[in-house]
Amino acid sequence: MSPRAAWRLESLGFGQIYDYVAGKADWFASGLPREGRDAGVPRVGDVAQRDVPICGPSDLIGEVRERVRAAGWDQCLVVNEERVVLGRLRGSALQADVDAPAEQIMQAGPATFRPDARLSEVTERMQDRSVTSVVVTTSDGRLVGIVVGEQTDRQTEDPASH
Repeated sequence: MSPRAAWRLESLGFGQIYDYVAGKADWFASGLPREGRDAGVPRVGDVAQRDVPICGPSDLIGEVRERVRAAGWDQCLVVNEERVVLGRLRGSALQADVDAPAEQIMQAGPATFRPDARLSEVTERMQDRSVTSVVVTTSDGRLVGIVVGEQTDRQTEDPASH
């Protein structure tokens, strides 16, 4: 839809008008609202925990570790000022030298899933690879959240798999 058409719809009282030019696949991958026969299929974006601790690349590990512990988490995502995921800190990385910057210790470029990935498929991959959590980002790398293994166990089964 053109920007002019979007403004016209807004002037007629329609709410939440989008001028989205990237395409349908990118719309879904951004975790935006879905319609249609598969709209009810659980997706990782639906269950991603959005309150995951974050830090900047120059944040010191000692400070990051304290924030992570205080929040009750065992990991932290390293993001830039636009919330693009650069890396992940967990396990022994959080036990590193307290004066080390996150960017020197982080696991760079962790694997990510888009919010529209089917929860059942991601759960299967997590089990196959013995992974306890996955990072969810938009197609441009911006953090959505983390899906933890226990979350996937509590979700309803994908009705499309029957």
